[in-house]
Amino acid sequence: MTTNHAPHDGPAIEVESLTKRFGSVVALDGIDLSVPAGTVFGLLGPNGAGKTTTVRILTTILQPDGGHARVLGLDVGREPHAVRASLGLAGQYAAVDEHLTARENLKLAGWLTGQPRASARARGEELLERFDLTAAAGRVAGTYSGGMRKRLDLAVALVHRPPVLFLDEPTTGLDPQGRGDLWELIEELVAEGMTLLLTTQYLEEADRLADRIAVVDNGRVVAEGTAPELKARLGSTIIDVGLADPAAAARARVLLEPFGPAEIVDGTAVEVNVDDGARALLQIVRLLDRERLEPETVAIREPTLDDVFLTLTGRRAEASGGAAPDTNDRGRARRRGAQRGAA
Repeated sequence: MTTNHAPHDGPAIEVESLTKRFGSVVALDGIDLSVPAGTVFGLLGPNGAGKTTTVRILTTILQPDGGHARVLGLDVGREPHAVRASLGLAGQYAAVDEHLTARENLKLAGWLTGQPRASARARGEELLERFDLTAAAGRVAGTYSGGMRKRLDLAVALVHRPPVLFLDEPTTGLDPQGRGDLWELIEELVAEGMTLLLTTQYLEEADRLADRIAVVDNGRVVAEGTAPELKARLGSTIIDVGLADPAAAARARVLLEPFGPAEIVDGTAVEVNVDDGARALLQIVRLLDRERLEPETVAIREPTLDDVFLTLTGRRAEASGGAAPDTNDRGRARRRGAQRGAA
C-alpha cells in the first residue's frame, strides 16, 4: 500500500508521562509508550484501564493534562491538523453513517480528508473490493451485519492511505467468524508496512496480532513486552488441578504452595506455576494421594496471556459487547485442554 505522507525517522508513536483526569477520576497516570514504524502494538486491559483515553489523545480528540504524545514526530497538541492527516481511526462502534450506502460513506470520507474527487472515487471502489463489500455497495449501511459494518468502518479509515492506524477494540461484538475475518484484514495491512496501535480486551487477539504488548491497568502500564516475554514471567509450566469442592481446593492450595505460586480458580480448581513441569506433576499427584485428596482433573499447560493478566492485575480481562474467545476462559480451557491424567 502506498501512502501520500512523508517518511519519518524514529518511532511512529511516542508517549511520555501522559496523564488525564476526568474530575476526580484518574484515567491516565503517567503512561509511556514507543511504537516502532511498521509494527503492531497492543494495549491490553479491561474496561476503564485507560486504553481508549490514550487513543483519543493520540488521535487529537482529547487534550492531555500532562506529558507529551507524538505521531510520526508530530505533537498531537501543537500540530493536531497534521496529525489527523497522518492517521486513520476505527473504533469500538462503527462510525459510518447508517443512512448512507457504503459507496457514499467512502465518498464522504474522501471529501472530508481532502482527496481529489476522481482519486477518491477510485480509492473507494478499490476498498469496496478489498473488503468484500462490492456486492452490497449500494445498500445503506444500516442494513449491514455487524461484521460488514466493521469492515466498512475500517475501509473508511483507510481512504486517505494513512501510514498509522488506530484500532480501538475493533472486534468487540463480533462473532468468532467475523473476528477471524477482521484479523486477516489487519494482518494484510501490517504486511504492507502500516503501523497499528490496537486496543483490546481479547487476550487471543493481542497474542495473535501484536508484536509488542503493554498491559494497562488503572491508567498505568504495568508490564510491556512480546507475548512470549510476558508469558515467561510466570515460569515455564502451569499445572491445573480440579477438585470436587471449594473446601478440597482450599486444602490443596495450601499443600501445593511449596511447588510455586498457587491460586484457586473457579472455586474448585488450583493452578500452580512451576519450573519443572514433569517432575512437579508426579510429585503433586503423589502428595495429593498421600493426603487423600483425589483430583477430578489434572492438566499441564504453558502460560497464556490470561495468566499474565491475572498475575499482574489480580483479575481477569473481561470482554464486553460480545463473547470473548473460548481461549480467554481458563475454566473452559482447562476442561478442553489436553489432559495428562496421572494415576
